[in-house]
Amino acid sequence: MRYATQSPPPARGTEATFGEINKSARRTDLPPPTPAAPDFPRIARSAEFRELRSTLRRFTFPMTVLFLLWYAGYVVAAAYFPEFMAIRLFGAVNIGLVLGLGQFVSTLVITALYLRYAADEIDPRAAELYRDATGEERE
Repeated sequence: MRYATQSPPPARGTEATFGEINKSARRTDLPPPTPAAPDFPRIARSAEFRELRSTLRRFTFPMTVLFLLWYAGYVVAAAYFPEFMAIRLFGAVNIGLVLGLGQFVSTLVITALYLRYAADEIDPRAAELYRDATGEERE
């Protein structure tokens, strides 16, 4: 039995091709490269950046400690003082329910306070550091 054989494709020269692709993958229509990234280690060592971090910590650390104490107090009260938490304030609403909902309210209040603090204190300084690092003009 004879098998049908296929003749090889005609020679196209010496360049290697794959699926009729014989062009370079280099793109010539790309925009020019952007300037080098800012020197982040130098920025991190700057006095302005250290002051920015200190300003941020003055808000975040006390708020974190305050919230964790508030949360732990709620958990301890729920675990060890169930009769206190069960005191009815009105209808079916007791102290435990009010304090539990207070956890959500306090989270929203802390978030709102942080957003205002960041907009007033952190963001303008961070934008100034960014402009200095990248050489952008001030608005």
